[in-house]
Amino acid sequence: MWDAYKKGFKAYLQLEKSLADNSTEAYLRDIDKFTQFLQESHSLKAPGDVTLDDLQQFLKWVSKLSMTQSSQARMISGIRAFYKYCALENISTTDPTILLESPKLKRSLPDVLSFAEIESIIAAIDLSKPEGTRNKAILETMYSCGLRVSEITSLRISHLYLDAGFVRVTGKGDKERLVPIGRSAASYVRLYIDHVRNHTTPKPGHEDILFLNKRGTSLSRIMIFMIIKDLTRQAGITKTVSPHTFRHSFATHLVEGGADLRAVQEMLGHESITTTEIYTHLDREFLRKTLEEYHPAFRINV
Repeated sequence: MWDAYKKGFKAYLQLEKSLADNSTEAYLRDIDKFTQFLQESHSLKAPGDVTLDDLQQFLKWVSKLSMTQSSQARMISGIRAFYKYCALENISTTDPTILLESPKLKRSLPDVLSFAEIESIIAAIDLSKPEGTRNKAILETMYSCGLRVSEITSLRISHLYLDAGFVRVTGKGDKERLVPIGRSAASYVRLYIDHVRNHTTPKPGHEDILFLNKRGTSLSRIMIFMIIKDLTRQAGITKTVSPHTFRHSFATHLVEGGADLRAVQEMLGHESITTTEIYTHLDREFLRKTLEEYHPAFRINV
C-alpha cells in the first residue's frame, strides 16, 4: 500500500522540489522507518488515517533506538515533507504533523580557522609535485569562494569566468549561482590548467571537470577530506578541520569584516537567511576584541 505513496513522494521530491539524490534518499528512509514502526505496532494505516498520537508514539519508538536528537529532528522534517506531498495529491485531508513538536536542538557553532591557520595549511602543500599545484588551486578556491566539497569536485572548466572574476557553481538541488573568485585563487587555477591538467587525459564524461585525479576522473569527496587532513597535520594544527571548515571560515571572516548578510547568503547558496545568521553568533571573542580596540569605554584603565 505504502509503496505507491513512496514512489509518488520520490517523484515529487526530484521533480517539483529539485532535491539532490542524497536528500531524496534520506527523506525516503525516514518514511521507511515510519512504516516499519506502523508494521511492528500492527497498525499499518493509510497516510490519511495516521493521527498525531501515531506520530508521537513513533517518536517514542525512535528514541528507544538510541538515535540522536538531530537524527530525530531530521526524521520529523522528512515526515512533514511527506504530508505536504499528501496534501497536494489529496491523499490526506488533514496534516497530523502540524502539532508535532521536534526535539529542541542545541545549535552547534562550526569550527573556524583563522586566516593565518588557513595560510599555514596551504603553505604545507608540496608544490614540487604535480598534485601540489592542483591541491593549492583547490584550497585557494574553496576558501576564496566558500564552496561545499561537492561543489569543488563538480566544478567545470566551462563554468569559469576568471577574467571577469567569477565562477558558476552548481549547489544543492542543482541550483546554480555566480560566486566571485579572488585573484590569488584564479591565478592558481590558471596555473593548474596550463601546466598540470593539460598533461592528464580526461576519461569520457570528465572532459569538462576542472580538478582531476591521476586516472583522469573527478576527485572524490573522500580524497578532498584526506588532502586537507594530511595538510592540517603537517601544519601542526590540532583543530578538527574538514573541507566544510574552509567554507565556515570563509563566511565567518566575511561577517566579521562587516559584509552584508544577504550577500553572504547569496555567495554560500543558502536558501534561507536563518542558515546564514549562525555566522553572526560565531565569534563573541572577536566582538569583545573589537570593542576593546575601538570603543573608548573599553580602553579606560580603572
